Amino acid sequence: MSILKAINTEYKGYRFRSRLEARWAVFFDACGVEWEYEPEGYDLGDGIYYLPDFLLHDVAGRAGGDLYVEVKGNMSDADAEKINRFISIGAAEAKDYGKIQTAILVVGKIPEGNSIDDIISFICTEAYQNRKEPYYYNFSSIDLDYFAAHPGINRDGKFELFGDDSNYLCDMDESATEAAYRKARQARFEHGETPDFRRY
Repeated sequence: MSILKAINTEYKGYRFRSRLEARWAVFFDACGVEWEYEPEGYDLGDGIYYLPDFLLHDVAGRAGGDLYVEVKGNMSDADAEKINRFISIGAAEAKDYGKIQTAILVVGKIPEGNSIDDIISFICTEAYQNRKEPYYYNFSSIDLDYFAAHPGINRDGKFELFGDDSNYLCDMDESATEAAYRKARQARFEHGETPDFRRY
């Protein structure tokens, strides 16, 4: 059997390597965060090169400022090696639980669920599954703290990563965040369709 390849997908003038990446772009648009797709590649040494998928700007909260995002439907050993090398380069200069220079959120498929509680549960399951690093939806690749990271919209209408604790999650605009995930899951790209990404 031949290896299946993801379908390149066009959205907002970008040609994404997969529909999953394009759906995350729809999610970021629905959250109102400014993003760039594959803006810069990096030479990590020893013949290893890495090109993060997204760079988000002006992220609110604990991961404030710019933040890289890597979208992985399936994580190969080679993918994991590149991401871990990228993280370790920035982590060498990290202070105690301060955002590292190469802070990157690793995400998989768009969280599933019929409610925000389902979505939060999905992210928690992904963040704490027993798998090797880098962990999906986890602050370990952002500030080296092993804690679930929930992408969403805060009560001020800004994109934020919320920690897996009710004290942090209570600042999430649950309705707007749920709507953003729903918009991303429902995005259609077949036959030249362009998703409507109105913010909620």
